[in-house]
Amino acid sequence: MGAESSLRNRFERGLTAPICLTWELTYACNLACTHCLSSSGRRDPRELTTAEAKVLIREIAAMQIFYVNIGGGEPMIRSDFFELVEHAVNQHVGVKFSTNGTRIDRNAARRLASIDYLDIQISIDGADASTSDRIRGVGSYDAARRAMDNLRDANFGQFKISVVMTKESVEQLDDFEVLAKSYGAELRLTRLRPSGRGVEVWSELHPTLEQNRQLYRWLLERPNVLTGDSFFHLSALGSPLEGLNLCGAGRVVCLIDPVGDVYACPFVIHDEFLAGNIRDAGFAAVWSDSELFRSLREPGNPGACASCGSFDACRGGCMAAKFFTGLEMSDPDPECVFGYGETALAAKRVSIRPISSPDHSRKIPVTLSSR
Repeated sequence: MGAESSLRNRFERGLTAPICLTWELTYACNLACTHCLSSSGRRDPRELTTAEAKVLIREIAAMQIFYVNIGGGEPMIRSDFFELVEHAVNQHVGVKFSTNGTRIDRNAARRLASIDYLDIQISIDGADASTSDRIRGVGSYDAARRAMDNLRDANFGQFKISVVMTKESVEQLDDFEVLAKSYGAELRLTRLRPSGRGVEVWSELHPTLEQNRQLYRWLLERPNVLTGDSFFHLSALGSPLEGLNLCGAGRVVCLIDPVGDVYACPFVIHDEFLAGNIRDAGFAAVWSDSELFRSLREPGNPGACASCGSFDACRGGCMAAKFFTGLEMSDPDPECVFGYGETALAAKRVSIRPISSPDHSRKIPVTLSSR
């Protein structure tokens, strides 16, 4: 336990380079998911050029960041997607990318299977089309399943199926497990954050207190199910879950958005958490010199959680979840397993909550072809 505590303390003070770097390649997306944390849809004309992206990749390699999480939007929409992925691999930077799967036809699957050090996670938000499509758009579930079929047929190997936990999807945990096993895939569960368009649907979609407890028990029995740092707020219930189990924002985690802006984490795309832009002096300078990141690496104030015996387990919860529900950083997580967050929200009676700064949403419904 001492070694674990020492490692966590080191992480909280920040590292010389992030261990989890997320890079959103584009805000362009052919879906319009209701909970999209980056409010994606329309391409931003200021997004990094191919040349600028390659410079960033070489800087990532020089910082000895061994892999980067690529997302969007839908990253495969960029015409230089394969060029950038292959450049990263050639620089000994592994790539993990998230996709809705709509661009993974048979040819794309074969090309993806030919690239080393590549990890793919395909997003669905229900174990069946009706559940998933309510969030991701009509036809999106079938498109994702075709992508999984194509990767399997191309002998890609083990990919990931990524699911955001909502009131509905949390009731389908066993079905997701069966689906992943049928493809020989890994199951990855992530938390619904009230970020981006998720601000508008969080109250409606986020799991109940009892559902979160159910999720915690289910995950404890399945340490091979991937969660990253999504559910460290649930660790207050007892044994810590697998994963980082702390807020790594600006310490070991950060986000680079399509125009080169660097944010403290993928879930706080807001001016208050903007650390700088790589076009000014490069990414390494932002990571090491940003005043925001320096402040986040200072010891935190437990605030209202100071008197709770479980603070050391959950560390007060998720910064983004607090911010976008209108809570203070010193307040409990809105999904605190003891209900303290719900009490704080009720006491504040928040009527106007922050919204993500850039909004590239398209205002038209998205329906995909069934073919």
